[in-house]
Amino acid sequence: MGLRDWWRHRRDGSGAADVTATPAPPTEQDVLAALNRLNAQLTAAGAPAVVTTRVVRIARAINDTLPRMRNLGLGSQEGYSVVATATTYLPEAVGAYLRLPREWADTRPIDGYKTSLMVLVEQLELLAATTDKILDAANRADAQALVAHGMFLDAKFGQTSDGGPDLQLGSPT
Repeated sequence: MGLRDWWRHRRDGSGAADVTATPAPPTEQDVLAALNRLNAQLTAAGAPAVVTTRVVRIARAINDTLPRMRNLGLGSQEGYSVVATATTYLPEAVGAYLRLPREWADTRPIDGYKTSLMVLVEQLELLAATTDKILDAANRADAQALVAHGMFLDAKFGQTSDGGPDLQLGSPT
């Protein structure tokens, strides 16, 4: 197909350009489904408690953060990190560990003196600390709203000279 043919197809609509659709970003349900799949993998593999407790901690922080994602701002770095942790970072780290023979993974050094289990635990600790910080940031937005509301109430209703509220709203008759 020459340039002229391409232009004719474009102009009359018979040769629409091949445009691949950008997939929609993961939804809250997609994130929860990814965490559920990971939980099922851990259970089926009989993963050590040191791994499952850390994954549960991360999943809990993600679960608590999801409803507050709007406080982080759509498309924020924190929002992206929450979704990527649940759908990519966490499953990839745990999956790589679970594919290894258990005894070998838990006893053979692979990174200096560290076993695969130790490397995974370090990665999980980093993800846990990160998700905790993101949850704190989301909660901080609500906490700041509470402080701002308190300042509004103080300005609106004020304080008397003795520190109590000035409640002279009307005199009884």
